[in-house]
Amino acid sequence: MEEKIIIAGFGGQGVMAMGQLLTYSGMIEDKKVSWLPSYGPEMRGGTANCNVIISTEPVGSPIVIEATTVMVLNKPSLDKFESAVIPGEKLFINSSLIDRESTRDDIDVYYIPANEIANELGSLKIANMVMLGAYLEVVKPVEIESIHKAFGKVFGESKAHLLTINKEALERGSRVIKEMTISTVV
Repeated sequence: MEEKIIIAGFGGQGVMAMGQLLTYSGMIEDKKVSWLPSYGPEMRGGTANCNVIISTEPVGSPIVIEATTVMVLNKPSLDKFESAVIPGEKLFINSSLIDRESTRDDIDVYYIPANEIANELGSLKIANMVMLGAYLEVVKPVEIESIHKAFGKVFGESKAHLLTINKEALERGSRVIKEMTISTVV
């Protein structure tokens, strides 16, 4: 198993945190991992993306050019990284902020209203966790329990009080996927 992921959005949307959570979770599960961040010049509000690899085999390079999954939280990221998805693989789009559909018909595309769901839960800051929950439901590269354990490593003890709302956001993202599956089956 080798999952090659690109996560992208504006600085401040939690793109790096998503990547770190996946990476630490992989380490908890004794998988081979890499995390490579890339920041735009403005940091907060500028563009940010990271490459994450989770594998059962050693990782040769941390750079992801052809991705098994791309998660985009804003339109500039969709424009830049949509073409990086390997045919037959997955693209997750934050449909709350991206007003266009994918131009690809050779990949699986998931439209996740991450900001809307985060707002319903009471904090736009957890839109990234909604997206991560959707991704985990589809791909399952790590167990959700490992994500919960990794939370302390990524955010530290000072933010332990935020674990409950983040767990809820992960669950809501997962539920969006389950509801999609049900609606497409019926």
